[in-house]
Amino acid sequence: MLKEYLLENWALILIATAFLILLKTTVFLEKKTIRRMCVLVASIFLLSIVVFLEFYWNERDTLREVRVVLMAVRYSATPFVIAMILFALIRKARWFVFVPAIAFAVINFVSIFTGIVFSISDGNTLQRGPIGYMPYVAVGLYSFVLVYTLFRQCNKQAVEIIPIVFLTLAFVFGLILPFVLGKDYSKIFCTTIMISLFVYYVFSILQLTSKDALTGLFNRQAYYAAVDDKTKNITGIVSIDMNGLKTINDREGHAAGDEALKFLAHCFIRAGKNKQTIYRVGGDEFVAVCRRSSEEEIKQFIESVQKNLSGTKYSCSIGYSCAAGGTKTIDEMVKESDEMMYADKANHYKNSGNNK
Repeated sequence: MLKEYLLENWALILIATAFLILLKTTVFLEKKTIRRMCVLVASIFLLSIVVFLEFYWNERDTLREVRVVLMAVRYSATPFVIAMILFALIRKARWFVFVPAIAFAVINFVSIFTGIVFSISDGNTLQRGPIGYMPYVAVGLYSFVLVYTLFRQCNKQAVEIIPIVFLTLAFVFGLILPFVLGKDYSKIFCTTIMISLFVYYVFSILQLTSKDALTGLFNRQAYYAAVDDKTKNITGIVSIDMNGLKTINDREGHAAGDEALKFLAHCFIRAGKNKQTIYRVGGDEFVAVCRRSSEEEIKQFIESVQKNLSGTKYSCSIGYSCAAGGTKTIDEMVKESDEMMYADKANHYKNSGNNK
C-alpha cells in the first residue's frame, strides 16, 4: 500500500517538502501567514492520504462503510482547503470564512446515512443524491470569492495579475476536469492544488522584492527600474506627498503614522487604473507613473485620489506633468511635477497656518 501511495503522490511529496522549507526560511511573510500556510500544506498532504485510501479500497471492493466515510471527508475537505487558502492569502480574512465549509461538511456527513449527496450502490458505483452536485457548487463559490478578493487587493499590474490568473485556471480546471476525466481526477486534485499554490507563492515572493513592505505599493527600486525601461510609454508623472506625517508621528506615535500611510496607499490603489502605477519612493513620498495616459486621464486620477481622501483627517499635496506629445524627458516631467507638488504643499501649510 505504501509503495502505491508513493508512486501516485511522489510529486506532491516533493513539492510539499520544498514548500515547507521555503516557508520556514522566508523573511518576507508574517509569522501568522507562515503558520497558516504550513497548516494548509499539511492539510493537502493529509487529504491526499484520504483520497488514496478511498480509491485503494474502492478498487478492491472492500471496507465499503469506511469508504463512505472517507468520501464524506474528501467532499468536505475540498471547500475547507480553499477556505484555508483564503485564510492564508487574504490579508483581512477571519475565521468565519470557514462557516460555509462547516455547513457543507455537516451535509456531507449526513449523506452517509441519507444519501442526499452521494452513496455507494451494491454494484460498487457512486450514486449522486438529490444534491449530488453540491460539493462542486461549494468549491466554485469559494474559488470565486478567493480569486475576486485576490484581484481586489492587488495593484492591478501584470506582475500581480499573472499568478492570480494561474491560480484561477487551476480552480477552473478543477471544476471542469472531474466531468471530463471522471473520478480519476480526484487522484491528481491534491497535486494540482499544491503545484498551483507553490507557483503562486514563488511569484508572490518575487514580487515582494519590488514591493514596499508597509503599504504594498511598489518600492523605490521598482520606480527606478520603471522609468529606465520603456520610457517612451510614459506620458505623465504625478508627485504625491503626504501632509502632516511628522505631526501624526509626534502626537500619536509611529504606529498611527504607519496606519496613515497604509490608508493613503489604499486610496491610491482605488484611484489608479491599469495605466497608472504607484510607487512609494520615500517616507511620505509617492509617485504615480502614467503610461499612455492623456492629461485628462491623469487629472481624473488626481481627482479620484482627492475624492478618496475627502472627509478623512489625511491630505496630500499633488503635482503632475504630462509629456505633451513626447516633447519632455522623464527628468523634465519629474522636475515639473515636483515643483507643482511643492507649490501645492506650501499653499496647504500657508492656508492651514501650520509650519512644515
